[in-house]
Amino acid sequence: VIVAFLLAFVNSSLRDLQGKNVELDTKKQILSSLGIKGVQDAEAEFAKVVKSDMVVAEDGTLTPYEGAFVTSYEKDFKENGRAHIFVCEIEGQTKYVIPVYGAGLWGAIWGYVALNEDKNTVYGTYFSHASETPGLGAEIASEHFQSEFKDKHVMDGEAVALGVVKHGKVENPEFQVDGISGGTITSVGVDAMLKGCMTHYAKFLTSKE
Repeated sequence: VIVAFLLAFVNSSLRDLQGKNVELDTKKQILSSLGIKGVQDAEAEFAKVVKSDMVVAEDGTLTPYEGAFVTSYEKDFKENGRAHIFVCEIEGQTKYVIPVYGAGLWGAIWGYVALNEDKNTVYGTYFSHASETPGLGAEIASEHFQSEFKDKHVMDGEAVALGVVKHGKVENPEFQVDGISGGTITSVGVDAMLKGCMTHYAKFLTSKE
């Protein structure tokens, strides 16, 4: 009984700290999509750069999100229908950061896509994974792969065209990124993740406001 009580007490005591660490890591990932890495005080930098956490309405307009900071955007969308978007400012220019999530070969993959003020040009990306194969699918977390998305376009008319194609099969470099050699299934997962998630933002991305 005493041991069970002590374990319950320790678990309860650490829960808040664990939650804070997850929140901080999420903020670091968002900053990474904006090219901000290795800062000493990520909380302060996040507060400086990220001006607002918004959600996209059905008509494509943005409304402020009011609630606790979210760390699982897939869960929040499935349970509450909220598609988050972070409005940021880098050197006086507006950037929009969109969370994306999906499935790779062995498990979950996720990331963030930062767009320029035109809402159609990629400023930066961050991708990570739970259990992709080292040297193959896990390369989605590499700076080399992520840097390939910079300056690509997202929308082709009303459709999301930004995506990943089989290694060596890029036919439309305006929208397409070369997949990972030997990591075809993970590459397909990233492509599906981008198109599936960013479709929720299509009306916002194509609006003129």
